[in-house]
Amino acid sequence: METSELVNEIAATHGWLEFITRFGINFFVIFVLIRILYYPMSKNRDFLFTFFLFNIINFLICFLLSSAKLKMGFAFGLFAIFSILRYRTVTVPVREMGYFFVSVTLGIINSLTGIDDNYLLLGTANAIILLTAWIIDYQVKIVHENSKEIIYDRIDLIHPDKQEEMMEDIRKRTGLNVHRVEMVRIDFFKDVARMFVFYNSARNDTPSRGGSASDED
Repeated sequence: METSELVNEIAATHGWLEFITRFGINFFVIFVLIRILYYPMSKNRDFLFTFFLFNIINFLICFLLSSAKLKMGFAFGLFAIFSILRYRTVTVPVREMGYFFVSVTLGIINSLTGIDDNYLLLGTANAIILLTAWIIDYQVKIVHENSKEIIYDRIDLIHPDKQEEMMEDIRKRTGLNVHRVEMVRIDFFKDVARMFVFYNSARNDTPSRGGSASDED
């Protein structure tokens, strides 16, 4: 075998080994991030599929085109393209958008980071991302103020002087520790009031309120 053929064979083998190693690291990290950290709290299979798919496709694009010497400019350009994507069929919660950006970033880091066969730095960077996500999502206890829209039938309690009595009645009916209300509309003809009730919770389970207060006639 000629020297040039041997060099080419070694280079090809090294390329495959690098691809398999990088892909293995990337898949392990994205699996831990999405399947172990994200999914147990959200139980949303649609986003689970999206995060995995975007990460793997992003990784493959970056790795296969890395030989074009685009490196940093290419990575930021691709990240910018993904960052302006918006889902038109559903409203994407802020938490899901955060995991989405992390998924895209992991694909870029694991495919383009120069390592010179030293994977310690790459592993450390991935570990930092996972540790940060775990601490913020599971260990930092932040209280959310959530809201729900209700139709209230005790029209006699909507007077400002009876607000505390009204909130106590709402607490008994809903089981929520309501601490304030926001009146939207009062219908004296039907003797009902439309309002938002606010309560604190460890999780953010408030649906989007965009335009809900003004959709009715």
